[in-house]
Amino acid sequence: MSVVRVEELARHVGETVTLRGWLYNRRSSGKLHFLEVRDGSGIVQCVVFKGNVTPETFTAANHITQESSVEVVGSVKEHGKIKGQHELDVKEVRVLAATTQEYPIGPKEHGTDFLMDNRHLWLRSRRQHAIVRVRHAIIKAVRDFFDGRDFTLVDAPIFTPNACEGTSNLFQTDYHGDPAYLTQSGQLYMEAGAAAFGSVYCFGPTFRAEKSKTRRHLAEFWMVEPEVAFLDLEGDMKLAEDFLSCVVGRALETRREELKVLERDTSMLEKVIPPFPRITYAEAIDLLQKNGHPEAKVGDDFGGDEETVISSRFDRPVIVHRYPMGLKAFYFKRDPGDDRLALNMDVLAPEGYGEIIGGGQREDDLGKLEAAIDHHKLPRPAFEWYLDVRRYGSFPHAGFGLGIERTVAWVCGLPHVRETIPFPRMLNRLAP
Repeated sequence: MSVVRVEELARHVGETVTLRGWLYNRRSSGKLHFLEVRDGSGIVQCVVFKGNVTPETFTAANHITQESSVEVVGSVKEHGKIKGQHELDVKEVRVLAATTQEYPIGPKEHGTDFLMDNRHLWLRSRRQHAIVRVRHAIIKAVRDFFDGRDFTLVDAPIFTPNACEGTSNLFQTDYHGDPAYLTQSGQLYMEAGAAAFGSVYCFGPTFRAEKSKTRRHLAEFWMVEPEVAFLDLEGDMKLAEDFLSCVVGRALETRREELKVLERDTSMLEKVIPPFPRITYAEAIDLLQKNGHPEAKVGDDFGGDEETVISSRFDRPVIVHRYPMGLKAFYFKRDPGDDRLALNMDVLAPEGYGEIIGGGQREDDLGKLEAAIDHHKLPRPAFEWYLDVRRYGSFPHAGFGLGIERTVAWVCGLPHVRETIPFPRMLNRLAP
């Protein structure tokens, strides 16, 4: 007798199989008990008919508690009412381990704090299961895209002696008597990697100590950061739109059922196809002024509200490029046509999800980079290794970073990033 998973049932219609999992829900109707069993790959209805099992089994099936682990033996058949789904006609049910007390997350409404306190259990719910499966698909698409284009994965360190943009928003630690920081980005290391391998990317956790409670921020999140030698801003924007359209397309292709569980309207996601519209920062300011933000002026940075207004004018992600240099980090290259502007770009997602990608072309002139480090009052010794990338065969290069959690929130249509990662770390949350 085969031991199968829920996702495999379609291949075993008419066979008697064994299924192992947990009781998700239970209801009864006279001579029938309906047990919903989940096993990590899906949920299936197991029908216990009084005439098909022993009296002891029928009685016991009506008393199995929610989330008890069970083993069910039954024959696979197509669901009587839902096309494409299957169910089990149960022959045997065995409780492997009953719950020791009532499961805390019942069918009633629960507050956010309660659910976050029980995040380790909340992950078992249908909605959270769907979100994590979409996240998995997105992460796989990220890796497949870069691996398919002959990028080399270069792992960046978690402990760093310096920060990309200063240390005010970083978690400082003691590293054998010396100060060190949890990384906010692997970009500087990817620039060194690009000099060695040409096209590289890193993918891992990053940390920001911002005292922010917005729906878009976490203290720990995952980011993918490609960097490419001999790539300019134009090529960087092309890479970003190809990449993002591939990731969204893969989620639509492989996680349709999960998006249905989340009741996600995918019509806007279907439009995430290159080319993306591109506007300059100056054009974005003009757009804001004409659409309810007359106070917007050159030199202002964009927050969530401004990004929402800008992106709402387009039916797919929009690329905003060439921000004022004063708004950007020291490592951006200046626009040769106007040195007040940075050769940078942000990709703004529609539907109010804001910046998904940020990046641009890096400064490759040693003297200019040294001057920028001094201007920003950054500790020069901590960046000597970074300056070596320019001292020994400098080259034009560009790259970007994409935050996984914001991308998952957008693709799933979630109101807050706290549901996009299995165990979120936020301003006032370090557990579970």
